[in-house]
Amino acid sequence: MAIFPRILMLLALLAPLQLLAENITQADGYTIHHNALPVTTLSPEIATTYGLVRSKFRGLLNISVIKDVANTTGQPVAASVEAYATNLIGQRKDIALKEIREGEAIYYIGDFPITDQESLEFYLEVKPEGHSTPLKARLTQQFFID
Repeated sequence: MAIFPRILMLLALLAPLQLLAENITQADGYTIHHNALPVTTLSPEIATTYGLVRSKFRGLLNISVIKDVANTTGQPVAASVEAYATNLIGQRKDIALKEIREGEAIYYIGDFPITDQESLEFYLEVKPEGHSTPLKARLTQQFFID
């Protein structure tokens, strides 16, 4: 389970598969796993555990960084991670991330406001510990509010 943070496994049990279509970016010997989804896909217990407010008007960004290691699933690594999102009219939403460690898993989560049918493009800058150059990743997600 080293490659996938436990929160992703829990989310997989709680959300429809199309919400969790995993996005990855591979660069310079690292794989960055990144997903964005509505916070309401989390159970109340999980949201409370991670200090998240369950609201249909909140989204969750989840990021993990894996160092590629030959003949293995990779090694989770700590990183400096910065993230923001922009909507279709260019409004920027900075996303404060917090590091979560569970066993060997290391991941970064942050929540942000969403509106119905909003499409957000996320920009990530990841600097793995001991790596001199930041890695960049992007993903796009549209959110629907019931």
